[in-house]
Amino acid sequence: MKKILSALLLLCTLSISAQDTVDKYFKKYVPKGYVLQETIRGDLNKDGVDDCVLIIKGTDKHMFLPNQWETEIVDKNRRGIIVLFKKGNEYEVASKNYSCLSSENEDGGVYYAPELDLFVKDNKLYISYTHGRYGTWGYTFRYQRGDMELIGYDSYSSRGPISLSITSINFSTQKRLDRVNVNAELGDEVEEKFVDTWSNINMPKLIRLSEIKDFDGLYF
Repeated sequence: MKKILSALLLLCTLSISAQDTVDKYFKKYVPKGYVLQETIRGDLNKDGVDDCVLIIKGTDKHMFLPNQWETEIVDKNRRGIIVLFKKGNEYEVASKNYSCLSSENEDGGVYYAPELDLFVKDNKLYISYTHGRYGTWGYTFRYQRGDMELIGYDSYSSRGPISLSITSINFSTQKRLDRVNVNAELGDEVEEKFVDTWSNINMPKLIRLSEIKDFDGLYF
């Protein structure tokens, strides 16, 4: 038993040490006044090599403020994103935005603040939010024309277990799909029935990650 515990302790120590090494390496890409909060890996430029997305966070001491219930002081510094492409043994900045993401301690109204998740899949960067029983929404970015451009938006609205609506937008094809559950007011025991509406959008210039002021206001 002691041998097993010792082995587990060693594995945990090595894992923490490896993560510390990764974080220390990427700290040189983090601007002054920020700290590295998270690293996400995945191929974003279709060269078969994992790139890296950094989530950074401000360190302004004046942004340590009472939470919405005024029960404790929390860190409300905003967060940002730095996209790094692997080039040989080094990385180069492909896109950056130091303050487009709100704090994880931001007010959530009558609910907690939305949970943020970033991941890379199929050469695209996905940024999604989950707000418990109220639904989810997310943004899809692809590297093109020298920046990460917004090519997709998806949202799901609910009231507890009842689905209300689903929206999906493809900015590349300029198409939008809105799905509304017309049985939503009949309760969760009634089968969902969606009515689909397709429409065209007019966005000749795609939104760039580097130009987004605040994801909290980016709805469609």
